[in-house]
Order: sequence, then C-alpha cells, then structure tokens
Amino acid sequence: MTTTVLISGAGIAGPALAFWLRERGFVPTVVERAPALREGGSAVDFRGEQMTLLERMGILEDIRAKETAMGAQVIVDPRGKKVAQMPSVFFSGEVEIERGDLTRILYDHTKNDVEYVFGDWITGLDEGSDGVDVSFAHGASRKFDLVVGADGLHSGVRRLTFGEEERFRTDLGFQTAGFTVPNHLGLDHLGMICSVPGRTVMAASGRDGSALNVSFLFTPGTVDVHRRDVEGQKRLVAERFADFGWEVPALLEGLGDVDALYFDSLSQIHLDKWSRGRVVLLGDAAWCAGPGGSGTGLAMMGAYILAGELAAADGDHEVAFARYEEKLRGPVKVSQKQAAGIGTFLIPTSRLVMGYRNFMYRVLGSKPMTKVFTWITSRAANAATLENYDAPVAARG
Repeated sequence: MTTTVLISGAGIAGPALAFWLRERGFVPTVVERAPALREGGSAVDFRGEQMTLLERMGILEDIRAKETAMGAQVIVDPRGKKVAQMPSVFFSGEVEIERGDLTRILYDHTKNDVEYVFGDWITGLDEGSDGVDVSFAHGASRKFDLVVGADGLHSGVRRLTFGEEERFRTDLGFQTAGFTVPNHLGLDHLGMICSVPGRTVMAASGRDGSALNVSFLFTPGTVDVHRRDVEGQKRLVAERFADFGWEVPALLEGLGDVDALYFDSLSQIHLDKWSRGRVVLLGDAAWCAGPGGSGTGLAMMGAYILAGELAAADGDHEVAFARYEEKLRGPVKVSQKQAAGIGTFLIPTSRLVMGYRNFMYRVLGSKPMTKVFTWITSRAANAATLENYDAPVAARG
C-alpha cells in the first residue's frame, strides 16, 4: 500500500519534502494557509554540501538562473561614511536566491504530481492505529498515514501536537521587519548596512535592479502589536527608527506604501523530540535557528533525510523518525549555536560592541582571512552529511 503524507506548509521545507517523497514512491499532499505561493521575501543562500543537494535535485541551474548575484556588503555609519566591507560569501554564500523565487522553483518541480491545497490549514489531528484523521479550517476532513509540520516558526502542527509555542521558543532578543521598495539608492548588486546601538538597517538590490530589499532590525523592548497587524507593525517601526538618520527617512516613507511586511522576532525552537506518533516536524517548525544558521539549506537537507529514511524503513515511521532525528540533531546544534552568536554582529547593542563588530568586519573582510572566513560561514552548511539513499544499505553504512 502506498503511504500518504500530508505536509503543512508550502514554503521551502514542505515542497522540498514533497519532491523527495514523490521520488521515493510516497503520495504527498501539501496544504498552505496562504491563498497562493508567497512571492518575494528575503534572500536565502546555499554553500558547501548544500550545493551537492541542489545538484542532486536537478534544480541548481534553475536557481542560478534566478540568483541575486549579490556583491559585497558595505557597512556605513549614519552619515553614510564607509567603515568596512564584507565579501559576498559572508551573506550570499555560493549561490543566493530570493525566497519567493526558490519557492516557485520547488513548486514548479512538484506541481504536476503533488496535490497542493491553498487557502486552508489544519485545525485538528486525531491519530489512530491506521492513520491520522485531519480536520481543516475549510475543507472536509481526510485521513493520512503520516503528517508533517513544515509550517515555520509559528507552526500550527507543532501547537496541536506538542503544545503552545511559548514552551519551545527562545527569543534571541531582536525583532526584524522586512519589505521591498523602489531602488532609490541606485544599488547595483550591492548591499549596505548601517547600525547604531540596538538598531540596524540593511538595504540591498540584486537581480531585480528596480527593487530594494530592506530589513530593519532592532532590540524589541515592548512590542505590543499582533503579528498579523501590518499597519500596527508599520507604526512601530516608524517610531523606533524616526531619529535614525542615513537613508532611513526615505525608507520609512516607502514603508507606508508596502502591502507585504515580514515582521517577527529572531527566535529559536528547542524541542526534546521532533515527532510524536505519526506526526513529525521539519525545518523551522522543529528547530528554527535564526539568521546566520544556514536554516534554509538545513531544512532542505532535513527534507532529503526524512524522505530517505522513510523509504529505507519501508514506511515504518517510528524507525524512520528516530533515524531522521539522530542524523540531524548534531547539525541543528551547530546551526543554532552559530545563529545565536551572530545577533550582536547584526545589531550591536552598544557603541563598544559596535566598534568591535566593525573592527572584526574589517579583519574578516581582508584577503588574508578569506579562507578562514569561508570556513567559519560554512560550518553550519557542512554539518549535515548528504547520504546516498539510492546506494545499497552496506554502502550507506
């Protein structure tokens, strides 16, 4: 009998898992709360062993066709004076692509033989001996052999299976707001970063020279605004950055016109176990690391490993889930540790920390440090081993 798998989330981890489950003979269905694929979004990068995974999926050339081709990141002070410059490998890896473009590529490679249900979400999970009865907000209830929560930091599947998010979420002490405005700075495959204690503004333009991708990062203080209240979020950001200087007044003016705003805390998820019965978590839903933790690549590695272990165990979910977790716990620990330490580099909390950050940027950005720097930024990406699930068991070890 063919195993049916319901995946919650059509971001990156979900369609990547659907890709590999289909390849291994399973029947995946993806349900997504948004009415359609989410467009735009911040850039994500790949490096090291993750590049081999993209080649194995046959999507590397598609990604290269849409890559941002970002160059250096220039660090400036609030007067616009250059204080340091970082090579592209630090923020952009070996290849970088906007999140929405990557999602579209994964969707296009799976849409013909994977069922996608948009505009709906899981409201109930009732597990029995022969499967999971799933209730939806709009659609009729259905039964699946397995359920995967690949629905991000604020995972609904995790809440239904393990409990409220606050039990597992560790905030790193920073908030972020991301949006896109016209490229009035005239940046050409270039990024700029400007910081004052407790606040940072990042602006970059890559493949689409007409657009400027902007991120505001700040120590949150009291954030009394709902994560779905976009207008309230805009007001909060405008208040926090009103006296920032640099190009921020023009960026804030553009913020008023944007329809889509990504607004969230920089957080990690820590769970003692990623599965319970026939339900398992993947990506940010299971282990969100935060910025600098190579989270997108690790989520896609996790999708590959989860599908591979399910196939190797002939669909025995108890065996497969245990092996999946055993192989990813170590890499996730590396990823979370690396991300936890990068926050003060992105948003220095004092003038002393900012001075040290700028000094370290100048040192790490120098040519003699290129190899060391590349090794540092690739640790999380290379932490997970890309096993060959098509090889005989003895060869795989």
